[in-house]
Amino acid sequence: MGSPILQRKLHLVCIYGLGKTGMSVVNYFNRKNFKNYRVWDDNPSRRIFNETQVGETDLEKEKIFSKYLDLCDYIILSPGVSLKTARLKKKLIENRGKIITDLDLLYLSDKNIKTIVVTGTNGKSTTCKILEHVLRKKNINVSLGGNIGKPVLDLNLKNKPVVIIEASSFQLSYSQYIKPDYAIILNITKDHLDWHSSYKNYIDSKFKIFSKQKRNNYAFINNNFLLKKFKKEKYKSRLKFVSLERYNKIKNKIENDYLKSETNEENMSFVYALSKILKINEKFLINSLKSFKGLNHRHEIFYKKNNKIFINDSKATSFEATKFALKSNKNIFWIVGGLPKSGDKFQFKGIKKNIIKTYIIGKYMKSFKRNLKGKLKFKLCKTLNNAVISIFKDTSHIANKKITILLSPAAASYDQFKNFEERGSCYKKLILKKFNRG
Repeated sequence: MGSPILQRKLHLVCIYGLGKTGMSVVNYFNRKNFKNYRVWDDNPSRRIFNETQVGETDLEKEKIFSKYLDLCDYIILSPGVSLKTARLKKKLIENRGKIITDLDLLYLSDKNIKTIVVTGTNGKSTTCKILEHVLRKKNINVSLGGNIGKPVLDLNLKNKPVVIIEASSFQLSYSQYIKPDYAIILNITKDHLDWHSSYKNYIDSKFKIFSKQKRNNYAFINNNFLLKKFKKEKYKSRLKFVSLERYNKIKNKIENDYLKSETNEENMSFVYALSKILKINEKFLINSLKSFKGLNHRHEIFYKKNNKIFINDSKATSFEATKFALKSNKNIFWIVGGLPKSGDKFQFKGIKKNIIKTYIIGKYMKSFKRNLKGKLKFKLCKTLNNAVISIFKDTSHIANKKITILLSPAAASYDQFKNFEERGSCYKKLILKKFNRG
């Protein structure tokens, strides 16, 4: 079968969760002609059952799968499944030692795979895409997947590429065998605390990327808090402390306004640090970055008209993420709101002066009103359409000053939209329609 894990005499593997990631595991096993697996999803519409499973009703099938959890060798858990809310949470907790992820399966399947793993609260996707861009320019065979693009088991690894993996805290929380050649933690701020239960658990999940590294592997971090934890827990990899000052020496040589923004300084400092380890010539790095285009919905400057700049930052789902955009722009008319993040605090020190007015949208406007009252001028709009109408009305008389119309919600999108992509696309359509460009 070609895969070390599948060459073992595995009695049974359970797959819990049949979204994008779970189905990639099913497809991987089928490609390898491995049949000793059983599947489950708490959502009835996602459940599929192979011919070896028995039970007439959903309840019977659930009871049988519950027994399989006790009998199996591994439980491959999809990143969206929480041990606090899963239908079979009691059985999962009892068998927690068996739980692995699709990331683990990748490493168990290929002991020699070369990987760069990027995690952090903000900037993961952009950093991964910049790294992919630079390595491709260097004619290095590279694949990108994980929490961005394709699940890792869907990647074509025939020609032994360098695999760049964006790893979420959900994936890392359950991972046991992940072992990057190069492991990067961009930053850690309070996020997903409802899922992880505590800030400590959230941090510990991120640090999983260092736990299996060897002395010839590299770890990249950039602040003293993370440095102390790294040294205290005595990880074996070579530590590289990333300095923003080092990157600033070449920042002005990069002819790319998107990358020179304050929003991307941290991301670029890690790219620069890794490029040194990979022995990528500095001049080559600078030249290769000229052609990099930013990702959609991440501080995306998608339209300019007269004195107005329109930015789609829909991916910013916490205030910490939004803060980058608020720091990087002036005279901001700011659209905020959505599903609030647990424990998120709004602090405007040093950035209040950049914001002219705020427009609150979503089903939880009261929560955002509490955060803004007495600090910023705001208007309750409820819908994105209403916010755009109000902004155009409020800015119609401004002619002699450059202004920024910014969607950076500091909240998840699920109260009104399917995901942050849909929210960002809706915003762009509303703006472009105003100028008869949509």
